Amino acid sequence: MSFKKRIFKFSISQKILAFLGYLYILFVGYTSDIQIKNSELPEKFWREKKPFILAFWHGQLMMLGYVWKSKVVLNMLASSHSDGRFGAYIGRYFNLKNISIMSKHKSPSLRKVFKILKDGNYIGITPDGPRGPNRKVSEGIIKIAVHTQVPILPLGFASNKNHQLKSWDSFSITYPFSKCKFVWGEPIIIPSSTKDDDLTKYRYFLEEKINDCMNSAEKNLNA
Repeated sequence: MSFKKRIFKFSISQKILAFLGYLYILFVGYTSDIQIKNSELPEKFWREKKPFILAFWHGQLMMLGYVWKSKVVLNMLASSHSDGRFGAYIGRYFNLKNISIMSKHKSPSLRKVFKILKDGNYIGITPDGPRGPNRKVSEGIIKIAVHTQVPILPLGFASNKNHQLKSWDSFSITYPFSKCKFVWGEPIIIPSSTKDDDLTKYRYFLEEKINDCMNSAEKNLNA
């Protein structure tokens, strides 16, 4: 293990780096022109205190705090590994709370997610995370939507000044003084009658809708 990776594993190191990351994101937000399209879609849910599942690509995580306009916490599904903890430290500054769905036996458990949604709270999911493949929806989010009958709201983001890391998700780091755009998509309700054989169909459908939001954000950056 490299020295850099060993340092990153320490909680205190992550907290310091997370604070620096927060300051950078704050500076980007302060100097950039951030537009939000279709904001009335999530606002209706917030106003009526109804839950939804936010779906967006893992590589677009950096600026997420600037689109979450509710005072209610957004519960983010995240890895229990060091990178997930690092994201949690940054997220706290933006009213985002990382939750792990790993049980004490290290196997996935969705009970916590079901309870959060049943209680009328919000879940954020990167359906291509935590390890990819990039921009490919996994079955997990579809199964959650079927079981809870809570709608999914797709979200896309784009900026005109950024750097994409050579990581599995092509993580996008937005530069200061950028033009940024978020685009919300229409709510998607997956029927409770959905069978396992139909999961693939809805996976592709959600992929299409998130990518539609992404394409809309990219196209209209200068509008």
